[in-house]
Amino acid sequence: MNDRAPAPGGLALIQALVNTLDLESGADALQTPEGRAPFGLAPGAEVAAARELREALRVACLAHAGHGPHAPAPPLGQLLATAPLLVTVSEEDGSAGLVPAEPSSLTSRVAAAIAEAVAAGTWARLKACEAGDCHWAYYDRSPAGRSRWCDMGVCGARAKMRAYRARKSPRGDRS
Repeated sequence: MNDRAPAPGGLALIQALVNTLDLESGADALQTPEGRAPFGLAPGAEVAAARELREALRVACLAHAGHGPHAPAPPLGQLLATAPLLVTVSEEDGSAGLVPAEPSSLTSRVAAAIAEAVAAGTWARLKACEAGDCHWAYYDRSPAGRSRWCDMGVCGARAKMRAYRARKSPRGDRS
C-alpha cells in the first residue's frame, strides 16, 4: 500500500503480518497459500490464531501512533503469554538474546521480535496509519518519530484535503 522501506530486524515480520489485511478492500492474504507461506501457517486453526494475533498487533501499532483501536482485539500480552522464549548467551562475547522456544510458532517468533525491538528501542516506531480505512503498519523513520500516515502521498494527502475542505466549507462541516 505504501512505498516505505520495511521495518528493521524482526519488526519486518510483525509489519508483514499486520499488513496481510487490506482494510479498504477487505482482502486478507492469509486466505491464500501464498499469503500464509511467509508465516509458515497451515490452513485452519493456525490461521484463526494468526488473525487474532494480527489484530492485537494492529492495536499496539495504533497505540504507538496515538490512535485508539479500530476494532476489539484480545490483549497482545495475553496472546504472547503462550509464546515461550529461551535466553541465549554467546560464548564469544557474552551477549544475550531471546529466541523462540518453538521456532515454528508464529506467536513465539513475534514475541522474540518484540523483545528484540524493545531492547533496540525500536518497538514504539512500528505504527499503524491514522486513516480509518487503512491502518497499514509502517516503520516511522522520521527524526521526531511523529509520523501519522503510512504514505503521505495517499493517506496523508486525503486527510489534508478533507481538513482543507472542512475549513473552506461555509458551515465549517467536518464530514
